[in-house]
Amino acid sequence: MYQSLLEKRKLQLCSHPLLTEITSQKKLQLFMESHVFAVWDFMTLTKRLQQDLSCTRLPWLPPADPLAARLINEIVLGEESDEHPRQGYCSHFEWYREAMLEVGASPCAIDRFVALQREGVEAGSALHMIDAPAGVRRFVSDTLHIALQAPIHCVAAAFFHAREQVIPNMFERFLRSDTLLRCQAPTLRGYLERHIELDAGHHGPAAEQLLERLVRVAPAYRQQANDAALAAVQSRIALWDEMRAALQEVQP
Repeated sequence: MYQSLLEKRKLQLCSHPLLTEITSQKKLQLFMESHVFAVWDFMTLTKRLQQDLSCTRLPWLPPADPLAARLINEIVLGEESDEHPRQGYCSHFEWYREAMLEVGASPCAIDRFVALQREGVEAGSALHMIDAPAGVRRFVSDTLHIALQAPIHCVAAAFFHAREQVIPNMFERFLRSDTLLRCQAPTLRGYLERHIELDAGHHGPAAEQLLERLVRVAPAYRQQANDAALAAVQSRIALWDEMRAALQEVQP
């Protein structure tokens, strides 16, 4: 039952009307100012997987599952230090922030959010201090709850089902939107194309393999993983619903 419901919810997410209703540059700006928080919290899920499956502590110890360590380290390499489209290297978060500047979206909220955490402010408190939209606060809180408190097989399930597997389909629809075709947004277009390339071609299959290695450890793990994945997908749908409602209030 849960597996079929999970697939139904993933289809609902991938066909959500939000990305095709971003019909002006103003709406694109507002979308990116909220969506950047999902770009940020993705890395928290990623780093939790790396923390548990490879060794990031001192003194170093060999990983219990070298293949799992290899899979997550390769994903981290691409997400945290990919080749910059022009020169050098950058995280995909930094790439997305550049795309925000290119289309005129303000990075002030996300920059302040990151700065507050560098100062030692807890993420949930930082979200309130910057007055992030309620939907963003809820979504990021859901992600952090999984990343910081859930068992690792549940983290991997959220990572695969709610991120790596669905992102290519969502971003492909976004690339075909009229706004992106009209707007001068080569950095954003490059970001979307790179994610489609990596997630569909490598990161998605690697994340699926990683999840399978984790759920087969114990009989109960597969159901627990499905429950966590379903909750994560539903959280993303709720975020898309809330962002869509906000964009519908913007004058054309």
